[in-house]
Amino acid sequence: MYTAHPDRYTDMPYRRTGSSGLKLPALSLGLWHNFGPERPAETQRAILRRAFDLGVTHFDLANNYGPPPGAAESALGDALRADFAPYRDELVISTKAGHLMWPGPYGEWGSRKYMLSSLDQSLKRLGLDYVDIFYSHRPDPETPLEETMGALHTAVQQGKALYVGVSNYSAQETREAARILGDLGTPLLIHQPRYSMLDRRPESEGVLDTLDELQAGSIVYSPLEQGVLTGRYLDGIPADSRAASDSPFLSSDALSEDLVGRLRALNDLAGSRGQSLAQLALAWVLRGGRVTSALVGASSPRQLEDSVGAIRHLEFDAAELARIDAILKG
Repeated sequence: MYTAHPDRYTDMPYRRTGSSGLKLPALSLGLWHNFGPERPAETQRAILRRAFDLGVTHFDLANNYGPPPGAAESALGDALRADFAPYRDELVISTKAGHLMWPGPYGEWGSRKYMLSSLDQSLKRLGLDYVDIFYSHRPDPETPLEETMGALHTAVQQGKALYVGVSNYSAQETREAARILGDLGTPLLIHQPRYSMLDRRPESEGVLDTLDELQAGSIVYSPLEQGVLTGRYLDGIPADSRAASDSPFLSSDALSEDLVGRLRALNDLAGSRGQSLAQLALAWVLRGGRVTSALVGASSPRQLEDSVGAIRHLEFDAAELARIDAILKG
């Protein structure tokens, strides 16, 4: 029987999500690719237990996470029953709907029918009565935004979600989604954009500025750029790495000689701060407090521990930030 570590809340910083009362850990665990039948169930449970022991109280999912789609929610549901039943009220569990889940015209995007049907299926897989955060995973170019946001509002009204969010929305779409939700009486809690040292679009395209204006939170995904911003590729492409596989998310061509040279320079800077490259990258997205939480994945408890180590040094001086910009801009 799993018993959570008594000191689990000692070190992890918790940040208020926008102007809401909900606090999230600076690092949250994303269950995107490492939870499902292709991975040993005991390893998955060990990662979840270690995360919670380290103060990671937020587990982030989507209906299509696995593989196959739905498998990550089922895996977490098994772990919740086996290990976390006494701790449900200490956890924030989120899921999303938007990508393809079943055949036909009602199996993806943002219609009311799809969104609420998907949430019901997610709750069954998780074995829960409600999730803490329910997201629209991507904007639907053909469904009125009022309908998608109305479905999120209904989920809250039905008691199936406590808060709602959006992911992969532009600044203008986010502003309009917040207006619609506000008129309905369900505030937009949070946005989940992709953001890293190598992908700064939330800055350049105004998403972070919009969230500041709306007083909404942000939780960023891919802060390590599919493992690029780790020490994994500093000396070539390992045979068992994502870049060496047929992954659609990272190809070997992306790891140019120029990029690897920049990664090595960043690694040197990380070393001068007493950090790994991954810890530097995570601290960078969390700098200044604009980002509420950063999502990390893990294939082992040890990998998770390295990521969580970033919380020991989250501050940067002006010279360090300038050095990072110089390295990346060349």
